[in-house]
Amino acid sequence: MSYGQNTRAASNFSKPVETGKEYMVDITDTGRGGDGVTRIAGLVIFVKNAKAGDKNIKIKINSVGSRFAIAEVVSGSSSS
Repeated sequence: MSYGQNTRAASNFSKPVETGKEYMVDITDTGRGGDGVTRIAGLVIFVKNAKAGDKNIKIKINSVGSRFAIAEVVSGSSSS
């Protein structure tokens, strides 16, 4: 009996975002590294070059991990 299989199966559920796709979001927080933070269906997304308070910005997902995703601003950032 392998207990690890059940743990792995739970982490293989599909994520609410996909690498390469674009999404419209509001940035709600700032992460420790200074990146903006948003959430889509509960998944934390760190957004490079975004700041808390940016609204209605388009982001592109660069990578999706088991607990968070990394994205970049495509357009609409209110930061200048």
